[in-house]
Amino acid sequence: MEPADREDTDTGTAEDEVRRLGGAGAGDAASMSVIGAELLRRGDLDGAEPLLRGATAEGDRAAANNLGVLLHQRGYAEEAAGWWKVAAVAGSAAAAHALGRHHRERGDEPAAEYWLRQSAEQGHALGAYALADLLEHRREEGAERWMRAAAERGHREAAHRLARILDERGRTSEDAAHEAEQWYRQAAARGHRRAALRLGTILEGRGKLKEAGRWYLTSAKEGEPEAACALGFLLRDAGDEENAALWWLKAAKGGDGNAANALGALHAERGETQTAERWYRAALEAGDVNGAYNLGLLCAAQNRTAQADQWYRRAAYAGHREAANALAVLLLQENDADGAEPWFSKAAELGSVDAAFNLGILHAGRGDQRGAQRWYERAAAAGHTEAAFQAGIALLRDGDERGAERHLRCAAGGGSADGAYYLASLLDARTPPGEQPALGEPVLERTESEEWYERAAHLGHRRAQVRIGMIAATRGDVVSAARWYRAAAEAGSRNGAFNLGLLLAREGSEPEAAVWWEQAADAGHGRAALRLALLHARRGELAESDRWCGRAVELGPAEVAARAGRLRDQLQQELTA
Repeated sequence: MEPADREDTDTGTAEDEVRRLGGAGAGDAASMSVIGAELLRRGDLDGAEPLLRGATAEGDRAAANNLGVLLHQRGYAEEAAGWWKVAAVAGSAAAAHALGRHHRERGDEPAAEYWLRQSAEQGHALGAYALADLLEHRREEGAERWMRAAAERGHREAAHRLARILDERGRTSEDAAHEAEQWYRQAAARGHRRAALRLGTILEGRGKLKEAGRWYLTSAKEGEPEAACALGFLLRDAGDEENAALWWLKAAKGGDGNAANALGALHAERGETQTAERWYRAALEAGDVNGAYNLGLLCAAQNRTAQADQWYRRAAYAGHREAANALAVLLLQENDADGAEPWFSKAAELGSVDAAFNLGILHAGRGDQRGAQRWYERAAAAGHTEAAFQAGIALLRDGDERGAERHLRCAAGGGSADGAYYLASLLDARTPPGEQPALGEPVLERTESEEWYERAAHLGHRRAQVRIGMIAATRGDVVSAARWYRAAAEAGSRNGAFNLGLLLAREGSEPEAAVWWEQAADAGHGRAALRLALLHARRGELAESDRWCGRAVELGPAEVAARAGRLRDQLQQELTA
């Protein structure tokens, strides 16, 4: 029984205590009750019992309750309950609470509710809390009301549990979320370490990292491993890896698997694989299945395929979706597509977006475009950028431009350079020919397609860089055009190199233009080869011109090959004259 069930009376000054001792010796009930309560508080059960029995015999209510507490401590539960009932009937809220708990421990819930309600209605915090706990257990109305009553009277566990009730409701109610935070604060201020942890989590989610750190520290100092772990992550994110490791170590020693995994990752980054493996194993022993998954990753990075397979399977069988996906990828790398597919499916069923995308790739590789599209769309719906792009391209190939546009917008918005480029191309193709600006005509507003081309270009998409360069050149912005052509050319784009050469030639820089045309021609650009043939012919370098004519004929296209052929015939005549 909780110590608070005992009814204490202030013994006052030393003189008061001497006077009460004298009164107790003379058989004064009030003095015997006070001295008996004090001896009970000190743990002197032998000294307290005769005094409490004497006071109880005289009808002292507090003595009857305290005698019940004493007998309960000695293991005489039924006799204790009898004295609690005497005190409760006489109006003792503490005795009613103790009696209610006694009946609940014995499974007599109706009697428990009766006495707990008597205690709660008299304003007893423990009685209100115990009644709320009973009603919540039975899923009956009134639990929250009495939990609130206990919390308002200073019961810290009641404050924490009320906060949790409101926290759950706060997912859909801002007011409930705000009130939950206030009760977490009250419980945490009274030393409730789990409340301090949750308060820290709420504040961290709002970006109030300093205050969150203070509550994590408070909770961690009280011995909460999860708070020590969370504090470690805050410190790591702030760049204090050394102190982060200290808190993770404290948390891991307290049985926190997440902290053990964090220590494992820290040592793995440092190349200390043996220490990393030890901590991952510790995480697994603490019940954190991420430990097995991380062991799989560690083994895979060391080409220990058999061990990686083992650890991935252990985590996957425990329901770890990323482990199931990693196992499937491992099997696929070993050319076991049939073995991989069930694990991809399991991972996808568990919510792995990567697994859904990988299933799309698997089906596409088999020529099952319908199956591939189904998985791509599922992954795309969950926000997978590459899956959205693949789904968009498939729909574009099937002529469904609206569906393609929807997926390409998702891909482009998610940072896909290919998605942005193909979206721009789709929108560009819809622009009526009459609306295209004439060469050199100023364009006041950029089109949406141009914005997407530019986004793709900034993401390093070579074709987009060439296209945005062409748009800039059309507007007369030679500087921007040259910058984008050069970026594309330096990244290996033959069209970028060819267009940069044209721009430089027009600006009078034929030697540099030739360099870029040669790069384009070497990469298979027929028009660049023809430009080089013409350039060398003008310079009188007929043999070199003839060589580039031959290259242009080989590369095409048809009209380029025809022009190069005619030029080559002329050169042959000159060379043989």
